[in-house]
Amino acid sequence: MAPTFISNRSAAVAAAVFFSLFLTSALAAAEPVLSLEKLGLRRREKLSHLHFYFHDIVSGRNPTAVPVVLPPQANASRSLFGMVVMTDDPLTERPEIGSKLLGRVQGFYASASQTELGFLMVMNFAFVEGKYNGSYLSILGRNTVMSAVREMPVVGGGGLFRFARGYAQAKTYTVNYSTGDAVVEYNVYVFHY
Repeated sequence: MAPTFISNRSAAVAAAVFFSLFLTSALAAAEPVLSLEKLGLRRREKLSHLHFYFHDIVSGRNPTAVPVVLPPQANASRSLFGMVVMTDDPLTERPEIGSKLLGRVQGFYASASQTELGFLMVMNFAFVEGKYNGSYLSILGRNTVMSAVREMPVVGGGGLFRFARGYAQAKTYTVNYSTGDAVVEYNVYVFHY
């Protein structure tokens, strides 16, 4: 009986070793080899400064920012806590709405503070002009609207902004308190390849 026990155990060990080697080689074959060239990472990283104006139009027949979630009626806060606004706002070269269109801001902002007008910003700055045409930057951060200058992180992007990182500074240029429409000046500093 002893030799049978040893051969069964040897067969089990051999099967386990074979399965382990098979699984390891199968996983290695399925894992793609990343190419730094294809990812655009062989080039030197550079710092770019982008300057533009964001037009948040909530009034009129064709608003570019629309509330999709309103605060509960029980919420009487002046901060509009709980409101969510979806945007497709134009980005222009100058503060005038008719100036050269550089791109669109697509995403949403949500009132995330019970005590002040403080938004959670989740936005893509999608460019349609010049060398950045077809590229976009992604912003995710806090925007305390009544502050003179607000800073939000650039968390990534696509196209020429793949692997981007940096920050955006927003400064209110004009606001119409009767309509809610606003023009915000943006300075964006971004590292990218």
